[in-house]
Amino acid sequence: MPNPFFKNHGPLNLESINKVLDIKDKINIKNTKIFDITDLKSASTKDITFLHSNKYKLEASTTKAAACITSENLQHILPKKCEKIIVENVLVSTAKITEILYPDSVNDDFDNSVKEISKTKFKNKVNFGKNVLIGSNVKIGKNCSIGHNTIIEKNVVIGDNCSIGSNTIIRNTILKNYVKVLDGCVIGKKGFGFFPINGNNYRFPQIGTVLINDYSEIGCGSTIDRGSISNTIIGKNTYLDNQIHIAHNVKIGDNCIIAGQVGFAGSSTLGNNVMIGGQAGISGHLKIGNYIKIGGGSGVLKDIPDNSRVMGYPAKNLKEFIKENK
Repeated sequence: MPNPFFKNHGPLNLESINKVLDIKDKINIKNTKIFDITDLKSASTKDITFLHSNKYKLEASTTKAAACITSENLQHILPKKCEKIIVENVLVSTAKITEILYPDSVNDDFDNSVKEISKTKFKNKVNFGKNVLIGSNVKIGKNCSIGHNTIIEKNVVIGDNCSIGSNTIIRNTILKNYVKVLDGCVIGKKGFGFFPINGNNYRFPQIGTVLINDYSEIGCGSTIDRGSISNTIIGKNTYLDNQIHIAHNVKIGDNCIIAGQVGFAGSSTLGNNVMIGGQAGISGHLKIGNYIKIGGGSGVLKDIPDNSRVMGYPAKNLKEFIKENK
């Protein structure tokens, strides 16, 4: 799903991209226009993408992207039709092009467009508490409630029969129907993406959204970061306990149950019907299958196949863990 919120300042041509990235081996296609930047799987023939790890070789081999920012040792994975832009640091170069296309996505300053809900079109449509603020480009469906001291900042879509608790901040987010967000949550702010360069930290623009599907519940004090290039997604009927952190680009399937203080690093994917015990940690860029059970306090450092039960640090098969800890 393309980002509905941040303004795209494209198109760019490949020649200008060469100049921005200071490419030594120039690409000689001056008229090729790049309209957007996205992930390998979603990219069309008008887009640029990036490849920085062998973990994504399957997606890279079939990408439809017009061009790809990559490294010398990964370029052979890409299709012949895809122009290879060879750089030393793939992620920094990707961040620079993303910032040109979406300059408004770098900072997350407070939203100056907010108004008291009593002064908006929602005053007779929403059941709301005291000191509720609503930003620009917000849509709210039928039978919704919003608690005290909550701020629905710009670029939010809330479906029907949703409940938003008190002391919560939401922006750049789409809530489907029958979603419950409990007190003290922060949803849709930029993720923790930056690169140390010459003593400074270079921020990666976060152009994705948060998408929370029907009948899901987000527990008190939880934080869900919006995606960087793709979206952060919570599946249908998935329940998050209190004080959970979900980093950018994480995708959680349907019917998942996740206990308190679990943390997800960026770009990991969970299947359907996953259960995770409290205080577990999921490392980044992992694939967790369907019908998985992860014990509390576990540290997941590698992919987990379907129908597995794991526990420990590093997380291992449950029977093996019990045998080692008798």
